[in-house]
Amino acid sequence: MRHRDFNEEGEGAQPGGAASVDLNLLRTFLAVYRTGSFTAAARLLGLSQPTVTTQIRTLERQLDRELFQRLARGVAPAPYADELASRIVEPLDALATITGPGGSGDVSPAEPVHLAGPAELLTHRVMPALAPLVDRGVRLRITPGLTEPLLAELRAGRYDLVLSTYRPRGRALASVPLVDEEFVLVTAPAWAERIGGPARLTADGPAALHGVPLVAYAEDVPIVRRYWRHVFGRRLVRHPAVTMPDLSAVKAAVAGGTGFSVLPRYLCSAELASGALVLLHDPDDPPINTGFLVQRPGSSGNPHVALVRDHLLEIVRDG
Repeated sequence: MRHRDFNEEGEGAQPGGAASVDLNLLRTFLAVYRTGSFTAAARLLGLSQPTVTTQIRTLERQLDRELFQRLARGVAPAPYADELASRIVEPLDALATITGPGGSGDVSPAEPVHLAGPAELLTHRVMPALAPLVDRGVRLRITPGLTEPLLAELRAGRYDLVLSTYRPRGRALASVPLVDEEFVLVTAPAWAERIGGPARLTADGPAALHGVPLVAYAEDVPIVRRYWRHVFGRRLVRHPAVTMPDLSAVKAAVAGGTGFSVLPRYLCSAELASGALVLLHDPDDPPINTGFLVQRPGSSGNPHVALVRDHLLEIVRDG
């Protein structure tokens, strides 16, 4: 098959390339690209599957390019499809906010995008990244919570997107890595001075923290236990003096002099920079947890869901 770029003139092409292609074909292409399925794209667009198939074949003929590889279940984008999607996603999504997803001139606002995840990640990494979309008319409904119940509610259709602290099992949910969280061991300056600072911890290991109260997210201290196992190679055998199911509150307690804890670096970077918190240990291989952005494939006819998802992947993951 001879390959022809949008801006190449010749039989079946016009100067200006992309502008000469029917926008409806490009909308259909983008729906298939995002959902990975002709059937899911048809539901998303309110079309029949044969219509979607015909439109994709028409677009492939016009571009003289293969766009999708047909699989046993769904389709996979051919190499050129990635390039095409990157070129049209922003203008088509912007157009959809004005004309509606079908281009009918309906100016009623799209439904809100329901997004859920850990409160700290939402507050410090996600919400600032979404500000430009809100300015463009995207409406958001944000719910903080724990990963396991949020994923169950995602499967039930309550949410459009969930930020998960682990990759969901099975194929019912589509997930992509979004952000890496590095965990750090911190305390207030007064406690750091009292125990001898990072040098003492380097020399004596976690024994240097004997007598310093532990502040944790939960009674079973999952974050601190993981740090102990990963960095010190041993099991944590102490109990927390204070627990609060809010990492921002844990940070405030530690900064106020309550004791020590393990926190995501992004959550306490400002306090570390200002000296309000002291980094007690700086291992070469700190524990890292990957957060995932999770969606039910083809679960929403709201074009803003894909807009939010793609924006987060571009800004948060690559930022």
